Amino acid sequence: MRGPLRSTKLVGALGTTAVLTVAWWLLSNHGFAPVLQLVRHAGWLGLSAVIFFHLGQMFFSAAGWRVIAGSTEPQKGLRIFMLLRWIREAVNNLLPVAQIGGEFVGARLLERGGVKLTAAIAGAVCDLTMEMATQIAFTVLGLGLLLLTVQDHGIAISVVVGLAAATGVACGFFVAQWVGMARLIEAALLRLGKALGRQEFGQIEGLHAALIALYRSPRRLLQAAGLHSVSWLLGGVEVCLALHVLGHDVNLSSGLVIESLGQAAKAAGFAVPGALGVQEAGYAVVIAVFGVSPELGIALSLVKRLREIVFALPGLAAWHWFETRPRTRWAHSPGATP
Repeated sequence: MRGPLRSTKLVGALGTTAVLTVAWWLLSNHGFAPVLQLVRHAGWLGLSAVIFFHLGQMFFSAAGWRVIAGSTEPQKGLRIFMLLRWIREAVNNLLPVAQIGGEFVGARLLERGGVKLTAAIAGAVCDLTMEMATQIAFTVLGLGLLLLTVQDHGIAISVVVGLAAATGVACGFFVAQWVGMARLIEAALLRLGKALGRQEFGQIEGLHAALIALYRSPRRLLQAAGLHSVSWLLGGVEVCLALHVLGHDVNLSSGLVIESLGQAAKAAGFAVPGALGVQEAGYAVVIAVFGVSPELGIALSLVKRLREIVFALPGLAAWHWFETRPRTRWAHSPGATP
């Protein structure tokens, strides 16, 4: 285990370095003094409040994931899904992956906990699809509020174009799953496993059927969508809280607009590890619509980056701990019961 452990530690260190490098670049290009003064104004107490407020979002996101994948045997409790959601976000936010690597890590850990690999992967993919769908709905809400409050048609047109593209991608992703994308992946992996003599590849058999079974449960899908929507809405509250501690109050409507469009910009940069630079630019542009200096948007993004690092570093350590823990102990951990 020492090899993988050292490799992931190195990747984690590189991810942290990348975050700090981008933060330095943003500060140097937009002025150290204004941004640092805003962050200093927040104080450690204010920053801690923003950081730990995110636990609420993690809770509802984990609950949504469990609704989708929690019917598997052995059934895992909400505490386990909360821990795995934490690790998912740590991988997506800090490691140089395209913001989706955490889903596969979560599925891998569920499999190590005794859940059949096909069920674990199907649950992760379905949960990712529901998260994408609810984010599109959240962006539509933000766009509507933007038009009602500031009526900035210039940025609205850009958002609509991006929204149409995102909707097309989400619909394409869902249709591909329904018509057999998983079956093609399954067949390819089975052939590869046979060629390499790797029996563990056989665990992927039945992936398409497991995935379609999840989509044929509308009650679970609606519950998961509701829980993920609450998580997105709490992001708007988090923006209000962060801007408050930075010394600039906004109402909830503005907070929802800033968060929905800022997250849409981050999602648009999915191919960039951690959306480095994309997130910062998105918040700087959106917040300027409300007549606020871009420095405040960058300060808001830096607060979010700080929160990501605070959660991600111990999250990566937790990932190593689960990976090195014996399967029998992980599968029968006290948190595995509902």
